[in-house]
Amino acid sequence: MTRKLSRRDFLKLSTAFGGFALTPTWMPRMSFAPQGVEPAGDILVVVFLRGAIDGLNAVIPHAESRYYDLRPQLAIPEPKTGDDQSAIDLDGFFSLHPSLRPLKDLWDDKSLAIVHAVGSPDPTHSHFDAQDYMESGTPGNKNLATGWIGRHLETAPWLNESPFRAIGMGGIIQSALRGQIPVTTLTSIADFHLQGQPQLRQNMASLYSLGSTLDSLASETFSAVDVLSQVDISTYTPEGGAIYLESDFSMALQQVAQIAKAEIGVEVACVDIGGWDTHNQQGVLDGAMPTLLSELATAISAFYRDLGDRAKRVTLVTMSEFGRRAYENGSGGTDHGHGGLIFALGGNVNGGKVYGDWPGLAEENLYGPGDLAVTTDFRDVLSEVLVKRLANPNQENVFPDYANWKDLGILRAS
Repeated sequence: MTRKLSRRDFLKLSTAFGGFALTPTWMPRMSFAPQGVEPAGDILVVVFLRGAIDGLNAVIPHAESRYYDLRPQLAIPEPKTGDDQSAIDLDGFFSLHPSLRPLKDLWDDKSLAIVHAVGSPDPTHSHFDAQDYMESGTPGNKNLATGWIGRHLETAPWLNESPFRAIGMGGIIQSALRGQIPVTTLTSIADFHLQGQPQLRQNMASLYSLGSTLDSLASETFSAVDVLSQVDISTYTPEGGAIYLESDFSMALQQVAQIAKAEIGVEVACVDIGGWDTHNQQGVLDGAMPTLLSELATAISAFYRDLGDRAKRVTLVTMSEFGRRAYENGSGGTDHGHGGLIFALGGNVNGGKVYGDWPGLAEENLYGPGDLAVTTDFRDVLSEVLVKRLANPNQENVFPDYANWKDLGILRAS
């Protein structure tokens, strides 16, 4: 005997396979973009490194001796030819942590750029506040409930009603996506397909006609399931010899690549990777941070290669709420700091260069209790992405009170 699902069952299942994160003023619409629709600008992929990555041990200022004075135990060995246990030289001054080796090829073919000493001008060392300021795009201001990506989607000068216009990978919508445009949260394509069980779909669909306000949401969700069913995950083979690791972050990027290739109207995808709050036992060449760096670099490299020619229409940026203190602490780690870094990747990135004004690590140049100073506002980087690659000229609406942004020349204009 087939059991019909209750509304409580429906809500549990809808949570399991992903669904829409809705603002109170949004009502579902049923006009979806047909297959083959592409955004006017690039597809934007935002990778948030939650917990605050130690930028000084990821992209090392090896030519500044002060770095080694501040970190006698944690410093990464300066570059040495033929030694894969030393830093990887980029430009004679900066180098990559050896665990970021997969990014070196992207640097060499000028698809990868780095912005150092970048961050929020707000001085907070609170993870919660710093992440909120960065995702809202309004440092120091908590009065705006929307996120910068949400405002971008609202002000973009085109209409795209695909249910996959904005995707938040994972179970919780990223704050940067908050706004009036519906967002699909997705844990996996397979789960969104309802594991290929037509009876389950039929049972859940039977709830449509019960006269509740949930009916329109259910209808919208199933329409999204139908659209995503075009993405065949059973026969998917990554391009370019790309190999994804068996990790949540790597699998999330693989699925973003699959959705991008399906041409079902995706414009933005947000993916998180946590664990960067390395107060204790951070590790030098092995340990917590090197393991995370390897996972990050391997996944990003695989994603870029998997995109193939589509990489020309994709821009990926990393964000992290702040950097770490320049001094190592007594627990084999680093405490909350200020200036951090951003990786920018894409077919239209002016790569092979570290951008920003390096403030130096001399005592008089450190910020507050001993932090790397912020010399580039993160909104400069995101504004350049917005205007040059996302084809949205409404920068002043996306980043209010920050109209006089600085063009660093990281990207080529579309």
